[in-house]
Amino acid sequence: MNLLIVDDYPNNLKLLRSALEAEGHRVIESGDGLEALKVLKSEPVDAVISDILMPNLDGFRLCNEIRNSREFNSRMPVILYTATYNSPADRQLAQTVGADAYLLKPAPVQAILDAIQSAQTNAGARTAATAPQPDEHYVLEQYSAALVRKLERRNAELHEGMDNLQAAHEHIRELNQNLEARVAQRTVALAAANKELEAFSFSVSHDLRAPLRHIRGFAQLLDESAGTMLEGENRDFLTQIIMAGKRMDQLIDALLEFARTSRTELELSDVDLEDLVNEAMAILQTDLKGRNISWQRARLPRVQGDAILLRTVFVNLLSNAVKYTRTRDPAVIEIGTRKGRTGELVVFIRDNGVGFDLRYAERLFGVFQRLHRADEFEGTGIGLANVQRIITRHGGAVWAEAAVNHGATFFFSLPDGEPS
Repeated sequence: MNLLIVDDYPNNLKLLRSALEAEGHRVIESGDGLEALKVLKSEPVDAVISDILMPNLDGFRLCNEIRNSREFNSRMPVILYTATYNSPADRQLAQTVGADAYLLKPAPVQAILDAIQSAQTNAGARTAATAPQPDEHYVLEQYSAALVRKLERRNAELHEGMDNLQAAHEHIRELNQNLEARVAQRTVALAAANKELEAFSFSVSHDLRAPLRHIRGFAQLLDESAGTMLEGENRDFLTQIIMAGKRMDQLIDALLEFARTSRTELELSDVDLEDLVNEAMAILQTDLKGRNISWQRARLPRVQGDAILLRTVFVNLLSNAVKYTRTRDPAVIEIGTRKGRTGELVVFIRDNGVGFDLRYAERLFGVFQRLHRADEFEGTGIGLANVQRIITRHGGAVWAEAAVNHGATFFFSLPDGEPS
């Protein structure tokens, strides 16, 4: 069959055309009712499948023109195919203007073809049954009523949408006000916390250090003045007091360094990580004396970051690698990079040291958390917490892989661009 499909949406035409052509029919397209009338005057058409809501000439009026004009075959099947009009009054108007079928989008293509076949079969009966045709005035009244109903429906939907939009706008405004209030509260709380932290740091550096200096000083004087008077267990007690005071002093220094890391503003610049590794190794020269260490280094790139803080990262990680390979001869420490996610640089430091049980890895980056006894390996338990704080402030992350007696690898990531 030669089928004329009429719709003002190209995608609708394309979908319907492909479905009908797949069934072996020839398809002609029109964008509205006026174009369709021109096609009917110049092309042989067996049936018309038309949308209703279209510019220039809609489906109702197109069907009315076909049925009442002598230029066209009045028995030609006309199928109205719509997603917009679906009320009983709309269906009644379709009957009034002489439509053979009224289908809702998207209907199966077989339903459309069945409607055409039924219309062709009943064309003679329909023509005989339609005695006097309704006058133009009646059709226009029905058509106008359908349009008014449609406009009223659309107007109601528009008002409902505007009411919903206004309600959503009010809700967003309230959320913004609440958010601003909460941000202001958090800002005040953060400022208060920073002041408390500064006060705490001052207290640690002055109020705690003063009695600690007295304890260490008097213990040292007692050690010097007592001489050989203290022996055996008493001498051990005094030695433990001096060592405990020294360790307490180290812990205070580490805690203050951790607090400073939290408060210090990032001073971003173009940093060569290779230079920072060299500086860190120079700082660790005392720890490297007498050690047999095989260094395996890959060239590290440049990044945007705070040079002083990133150097602290390398000092802590390399110091750990040197410390925990103390029982290895030779010790092997590798420094390199590996592929990360897009826009991310991943640096690793790997050693063949004593390692640790990965089940307790979450404790590694906590303050004063240690996975080895102090009599085995010295340390304050703050270094890795400091590393995590610095890398997090640069917009990166820190993690580790390890196994007991099979070494450890520490990774940290840095963004390629400037940290936020």
